[in-house]
Amino acid sequence: MTITASNDLNEETLDALNKQGHEVNAFGIGTYLVTCYAQAALGVVFKLVEINNQPRIKLSEDVSKVSIPCKKRSYRLYGKEGYPLVDIMTGENEPPPKLGERILCRHPFNESKRAYVVPQQVEELLKCYWPGNSGEKREELPSLKDIRNRCIKQLEQMRPDHMRKLNPTPYKVSVSANLYDFIHFLWLNEAPVGELQ
Repeated sequence: MTITASNDLNEETLDALNKQGHEVNAFGIGTYLVTCYAQAALGVVFKLVEINNQPRIKLSEDVSKVSIPCKKRSYRLYGKEGYPLVDIMTGENEPPPKLGERILCRHPFNESKRAYVVPQQVEELLKCYWPGNSGEKREELPSLKDIRNRCIKQLEQMRPDHMRKLNPTPYKVSVSANLYDFIHFLWLNEAPVGELQ
């Protein structure tokens, strides 16, 4: 068996592990390899969510590191005042949210965090430009200027309390009721069951 360690490893952590003695065969160093500690880094990791049409989930004792399985679609739901209220992820084959129709938005992992939203506008957020081996034609990417302008426009649409520098209100990203149920079904099926003796 090969043991690989990762998760914000740096020089000091490696030195401490070596002094304590370990049986790690490989280290995955990302953030500290490509960024200077004095400069902020966005801690993002690509997680595989599907292999050969089989949904996959990454489990962790830290719930913030559990992945959301399967191919998804993502929508921004706007309220009466024109501001984005919440982003919602759905399964790839779920119907999109409809204008004026109430939809249940759930926190992916906290069952008590949920809200109904009646969107006044629905914007699909993801667009596939490179469909891989699906046989579909690859589309041209927008120019960097167009991408930049879209990002600026998206930020300008946010409520001021989401954008303030001191204590901003967290923007909510949720999942549909169907995706929530699927996440927890897969989680329970993939999680090891302990045995007490």
